[in-house]
Amino acid sequence: MARLLWKTLLAMLFPGGLIFLVAIGFLRPQGFPLWLQQPIGALPYIVLTFGLIFGWYFSSSRMILSLFVLTLADQALVLFPSTESDQAPLNQTLVAVTAFLVPLNLLAFSIIKEDSLLTIRGMARAILVLGQPLLLWLCLPGQQDMASAFTREYLPSQYTDWTPIPQAALLAFAIALLLHFIRFALHRDPLEGGAIWALLAVFTAYHTSRYGWQPTNFFMTAGLILFVTLLQSFYQRTYRDELTGIPGRLAYDEAIGQLGKRFSVAVVSIDQLTHYANTHGKSVSEQILKLVAPRIQAACSDGQIFRATGEEFTLLFPGKSATETLHALETIRKTAEAISLFLRGSDRVRETHRGKTKVGARDRELPITLSIGVAEKLNDSATLSLVIKSAYQAVYEAKGTGGNVVKRGPAAIAPAPRSRSESGRIVPSGEYGT
Repeated sequence: MARLLWKTLLAMLFPGGLIFLVAIGFLRPQGFPLWLQQPIGALPYIVLTFGLIFGWYFSSSRMILSLFVLTLADQALVLFPSTESDQAPLNQTLVAVTAFLVPLNLLAFSIIKEDSLLTIRGMARAILVLGQPLLLWLCLPGQQDMASAFTREYLPSQYTDWTPIPQAALLAFAIALLLHFIRFALHRDPLEGGAIWALLAVFTAYHTSRYGWQPTNFFMTAGLILFVTLLQSFYQRTYRDELTGIPGRLAYDEAIGQLGKRFSVAVVSIDQLTHYANTHGKSVSEQILKLVAPRIQAACSDGQIFRATGEEFTLLFPGKSATETLHALETIRKTAEAISLFLRGSDRVRETHRGKTKVGARDRELPITLSIGVAEKLNDSATLSLVIKSAYQAVYEAKGTGGNVVKRGPAAIAPAPRSRSESGRIVPSGEYGT
């Protein structure tokens, strides 16, 4: 559990948290030497350009619309400064409206299903975003009664006088951050982790503007965080299995190209999975795979685990013989055997901690055991396909004995080439001489 929490914390901190901390350290007033100030001024345009290009390439309306919202918010602070006394109340109201809308927009882009802007739904979202500047009409002098909702103090001022951000906008930031934290905890999506740090960067832009910090730099930081986490999310979706989160087929194909001449391959199969799928449905079997895969990955300290095909997991052990992998495979088998899964209702699988988590009276236990087959390549006579075939043969033998066991497959040896006379071809008389 501690290891899982540590991995979750690292996943949230990197890369968004790192980018945010670097921005706090270097983008503050006098953070950079004078000769770097002008190049830094070009960064927002670079981030905007690359963000739009990659957002379009990945068909990410979330990325494109987020950058558009951040740009509008930055321009609102530039065009409506609150330093001019005759226009300060109006300008403060305009900024308050934008500060209220930005976190809610970023949250909406997270919740709504991703789609291309060229679709009907994508164009509808773009129109809604483009139409939001109409809300600034509320800030006109004749509409101050309606606009005052964004600047009104709902709580005593001593609770929020530490920041110039109006209370309505603070509430919007708090709600957006809380929901992003919940979504990240549930899905572990890099985009949700990035959205948390992007919101903090936007908050910093508004909060530090009265201290002489440049808001544009932190709107740029928010855009950069979203851009980098988009690339991270695309990488994970490409190289990781969508259901379980462990490396998938493409990562497996790359890994087998680097195995070398000596290696072992293990195939791991959940003994009860087919039965549970037939009895309770595919949703239950998928939940079991999703819960078991990270535990197997955590227990596999010496090898690399992949979900390359179907319901089995494939483990690669470069440079190791089958004998050298047996201890690690036994650890994996015992880890899975100790997992306590229960079916609550008709289709909800949950993991319990024995002795700590209360089990409902109607919860049905779902025992989990593994059949593991391992085979090795120790010489040039065997090919990868033969080693995998041998590992699968060992898995079938393990299941045949009742499962919950590690079996070593037969030696993967390439069959001797058949002679021409054994091939079944009729040899004409005198072809080879006598």
